[in-house]
Amino acid sequence: MEETGVISGVSVSHVHATVDEIEAVCRDDVRTTLSELLARDGVEEAFVVQTCNRAEAYVVTERPAVGAAALADFAPDVRDGAVVTLDHEASLRHLMRVAAGLESLVLGEDQILGQLRRAEEEARAVDGIGTMLEDALRKAIHVGERARTETKINEGVVSLGSAAVRLAETETTVEGATALVVGAGEMGTLAARALDSANVERLLVANRTVPHAEHVAAEVDADATAVALDAAATAASEADVVITATSSTGYVLDGETLADAGETVLIDIAQPRDVDPSASDLPGVVVRDIDALESVTAETRARRRSETDAVEAMIDDELARLLDAYKRKRADDAISTMYESAEAVKRREVQTALSKLDAQGEMTDEQRKTVEALADALVGQLLAAPTKSLRDAAADDDWTTIQTAMQLFNPEFGDGSTFRAQPFEAGDTPEDGEVPPHVVEQCSDD
Repeated sequence: MEETGVISGVSVSHVHATVDEIEAVCRDDVRTTLSELLARDGVEEAFVVQTCNRAEAYVVTERPAVGAAALADFAPDVRDGAVVTLDHEASLRHLMRVAAGLESLVLGEDQILGQLRRAEEEARAVDGIGTMLEDALRKAIHVGERARTETKINEGVVSLGSAAVRLAETETTVEGATALVVGAGEMGTLAARALDSANVERLLVANRTVPHAEHVAAEVDADATAVALDAAATAASEADVVITATSSTGYVLDGETLADAGETVLIDIAQPRDVDPSASDLPGVVVRDIDALESVTAETRARRRSETDAVEAMIDDELARLLDAYKRKRADDAISTMYESAEAVKRREVQTALSKLDAQGEMTDEQRKTVEALADALVGQLLAAPTKSLRDAAADDDWTTIQTAMQLFNPEFGDGSTFRAQPFEAGDTPEDGEVPPHVVEQCSDD
């Protein structure tokens, strides 16, 4: 795929949106969303990432307007102020910020890297990742890894699970309490570990697949027991603190199932919600969701502010490198097309000339080589100036010139013949006066 497209993005996240608005955008089947995006006119690549505090989509199209149109109804039921649209450069920067944890509710949290990798796997499963998103995601994850190894952006509270425990501590005494974690996935596991570090006396882990809950229970030092998900309501009545983090599409706990809970603090970090918000009307029951985590993550964000500046500088540097790489690839596409066309004409004319010379008397190998070298030199010298101009056009973001060159030198234009070239790799474009490294074969329409 030629590097001539642009990336367009749209984001609905905790920065501008409420948990209800994020929930309205998230889909149960991400691959369906990806397939729908890829089916739209002009969309060449697509990527979607959904976490508990964000829903984002990115597409690659030939023109920005096409990308914006493809994403126009990504969040139809969300108010305008909660939806952020991103152009090509903003999309690249935003992906790097997301990977580095700068856009996370818990600044610098580590889980986002794994979530981005899983989202990429989902996109690859439906052929949504091409060369442009491949480069963008590789660079974003590289930045995320650098941020965590070269700065202290992830010191302290580093997950929603630990933030949930910190929030619970503002409502009740966690140390020595009985706690329940609903969900044995990544977030549930992190919450269980955080509760263990907070010295709960007893820990219950509820999950649809009990062996998974048993695995989480075995990881902690506290007295821990695994139970089935349908026993969560009973377990909640025994618990002082409940943290929910399942991937269920409906409420796991509601007013009816929590009627006998008594004094209980429930922290719901699931997306969509696990706990019916109306349960907070029950006597003694306190329900908090992701929106409430802002209060406990603000302290962490303030402590890490100096590290944020270092990560921002890192992103500026890496973004400049990525944009330069895209420019070089775009120029190389146009230069490759130009040389393919020139090589095709050269080969045809050289063969014609050699045939005529052979008709006057058989030529020696040395004479043939001289004619071919002359033709090579002419092509190299004639295209040296256009090659430099195309590279300059890429550096100046002059894509009109590059697209014009692609059309003028398209090897399929001409006498009805098509030309097939060996791959012309980025960085292999000839320097002034050099002969291009690839060989072009002329193929008849037959």
